[in-house]
Amino acid sequence: MNGTPPSIAVIGAGPAGLMAAEVLSAGGAAVTVYDRMPSVGRKFLMAGRGGLNLTHSEPFETFAGRYGGAAASLRPMLDALPPAALIAWANGLGQETFVGSSGRVFPRTMKASPLLRAWLARLNDQGVRFALRHDWLGWVDDGVLRFRTDKDELVRLEPAATVLALGGASWPKLGSNGAWVRILEKKGIAVSPLRSANCGFTMPWSDVFRQRFAGQPLKNASFRFDGRSVRGEATITQYGIEGGAIYALSSAIRETIQYDGNAMLEIDLRPEVSEEQLLQRLKRPRGKDSLTNHLRKTLKLSPLEINLLREVHGAAFVPDATMLAKHVKHTPVNLAGVQKLDRAISTAGGICFAALDETLMLKALPGAYAVGEMLDWEAPTGGYLLQACFATGAFAAHAILHKIAP
Repeated sequence: MNGTPPSIAVIGAGPAGLMAAEVLSAGGAAVTVYDRMPSVGRKFLMAGRGGLNLTHSEPFETFAGRYGGAAASLRPMLDALPPAALIAWANGLGQETFVGSSGRVFPRTMKASPLLRAWLARLNDQGVRFALRHDWLGWVDDGVLRFRTDKDELVRLEPAATVLALGGASWPKLGSNGAWVRILEKKGIAVSPLRSANCGFTMPWSDVFRQRFAGQPLKNASFRFDGRSVRGEATITQYGIEGGAIYALSSAIRETIQYDGNAMLEIDLRPEVSEEQLLQRLKRPRGKDSLTNHLRKTLKLSPLEINLLREVHGAAFVPDATMLAKHVKHTPVNLAGVQKLDRAISTAGGICFAALDETLMLKALPGAYAVGEMLDWEAPTGGYLLQACFATGAFAAHAILHKIAP
């Protein structure tokens, strides 16, 4: 670019916004990243506390299909920045990656902070400016952006283009509080209601069960709902149940609860053993053993699993081998509610793709682009969330560079 570089405003300092800033600044634009929080990437850092899951190593067609109804809309962005390219990007920041046993991709450090530090150093070298503690208030009538600082000062600016990367509404204390919905709806932009995604669900456990087992995991079980089965782990909580296997089914469970008021999740506590094999083991003489000890010895059931059977089957939980075998393979948990959005890992809903053109620019607001979790898509945990945020941020940035190029 010749002459004075065009000024671009990126609103939101999460992964989508920072990726947009990197691509734009590398392309010669003068980029300022605005965020209402006092530091950048707060949710990104929180997500990396248990190991930063950047993306997934499964075949690309399978990967792209994880985005469900939004897969076709996101496909151009994922094609432009697929998992292999994101891995190369992390390696370029000095953050070597590895593939875990589940196919998920992590930095060797298993942390977000080293990657974020290296990333911010690159952005600094490329001239990206940061204006923190700037709360975006929308536009004034002439299309000028308006912010309020922590000192209650009003700031106005009119950039050549704007990238909106304000996130969803989960973990609002970290910055993404969904306040942008009202601003965009006033501009006539269609926004699908924000809902909990990758979340836990409520189950009215008895006080005894809750007090004894909250916080304990159900391991190597199979969780079935609406014709789909997920093998994995879940955790009993004070309010109900959560965990990776539950998150993978959360979209369908959430929608069923919304329409029917409840959803019946079925758990197979011994998916590697057939019901007939369980029956043969249970038919072994139990002698003077209690039913609990008999189940523990013959089926290797944990105290949590045995008491879960008692909890959900109630009076039907009897020392009959045929019934016990069936119960172990078919443990129904009647989920009664969805955890609130501020407790969810991610957000479903957002700006409808019909409100965007093929470059992610808002049709009603020329020059304004939306990326990341603001858009109407959802995906399970496993690297899919970050991948789509990075990909949409980079895609919109390239589109802006192409548009403003002389």
